Amino acid sequence: MATRIIIKKSVMATVSTPTSAPGNAALPPVRRYHNFRKTIHLICFLIFVALPFSNLMRFDIPRQRFYVFGQELWINEFAILFFTLMFLLFGIAAASMLYGRVYCSYACPQMIFSEASLAMEDRIRRWINKHFIQLSPAVRTFASRFLFYSTGLAASVFLAFVFTSYFVEPRDLLSRLLTIDIVTAGGIAGAVTTLITFLDFAFVRTRFCKMICPYGYLQGMLSDKQTLLVVYRDSEEKKACIECKKCVRVCHMGIDIRKSPFQIECIHCGECVEACDDVLAKLKKPGLIHYTWGEQGKMLGAKDEPWYYRIGLRDPKRAVVSFIMLFYFTGLMIALSMRHPMQIRVQPDRATLYTTNAQGETTNKFRFNIDNRGSVDATVAIVLESSQKALHLTTDRVALKAGGSVEQTIEVATAPDALAPGVYPITLHTTSEPGGTKASFPMTFVMPKQK
Repeated sequence: MATRIIIKKSVMATVSTPTSAPGNAALPPVRRYHNFRKTIHLICFLIFVALPFSNLMRFDIPRQRFYVFGQELWINEFAILFFTLMFLLFGIAAASMLYGRVYCSYACPQMIFSEASLAMEDRIRRWINKHFIQLSPAVRTFASRFLFYSTGLAASVFLAFVFTSYFVEPRDLLSRLLTIDIVTAGGIAGAVTTLITFLDFAFVRTRFCKMICPYGYLQGMLSDKQTLLVVYRDSEEKKACIECKKCVRVCHMGIDIRKSPFQIECIHCGECVEACDDVLAKLKKPGLIHYTWGEQGKMLGAKDEPWYYRIGLRDPKRAVVSFIMLFYFTGLMIALSMRHPMQIRVQPDRATLYTTNAQGETTNKFRFNIDNRGSVDATVAIVLESSQKALHLTTDRVALKAGGSVEQTIEVATAPDALAPGVYPITLHTTSEPGGTKASFPMTFVMPKQK
């Protein structure tokens, strides 16, 4: 009996004694990336849904209008459109150089919806298995697939509607959807988008990232020795990995991060980091997978580095890229703020230098092309400035509807014998209301010789 008691105490002592080295109180906390990513995904999804309805970012193809940051740009304002799109592309490229695949893991719509589809499929399968355990496995599998495809189809219709709303006015698109329009271009685009979204939701998902998406290959060219990576680090002498393979099971891309941090499928989501921390924390050991600045660099958030290193500005190249991005964004905001809702172009009509109107006056014609790029009706007042008091306008006001355009001929006239033959400088001043935007156009008035 004494022997048994001694053995029992020995076993109890063995179980209760920590197996790790002293100083485990200083172990870093478990790093939580899953919930953080899902919060970012939710925010991105809400932004994706809200943008086309708020006109913060939308391209209305039928009306040839581009909405950005609340401004309504016309298709002929190509310079601002071009630089806006280039800024967005350059921003994604710069983020790749500094932070690796952060766009893929946190903001890419394909990844967000792929993970949502996988999670929805898993939850439906578990719900069916829990509440209908009395059914045969084949029936439960069929019910799971049917419910998943039905839910996926409904989600595809909604997502296709939102996506198409970026290119067609939402109220117009809703009327097409309610009437099941598959005849007009907008209806056909919505139907095709719905089909593609459903196929992606149900079958493609992360396969797109592995086999089709070019961004992963582009990121490989943009990265360098200071780019943020997910790296597995373990001592070859004292192997700490317990081969639980939870890091492999939680990976949506189906890779083993222990093989290499440079696998093209890895999107640096951090799920394996949290999984490794979770398992080894129970053994009072630190995790073996980390976010690091380069394969051999410091871990993300290292306290012994200056703040600008910790946010990614680790060399002059990154500082220059960040400055260019800031300069580019500032210039774009200045260009948008200086843009006026009324665009006025004036050209003299020199097909005929002068004409005679019904009152017998000598006139010169000037073509006014006016675009009202604002959201309210507007009026343009025209004032003639000239040293010759005999000159006057036959029309001094042009009205435009919101979003409308007008091409109108304005005449400057004078009595036939009021001026000597010659060319007289004049200036046409315009004032737009509301807003009070003013513009001036130097022109000339041609007075012919009298016969």
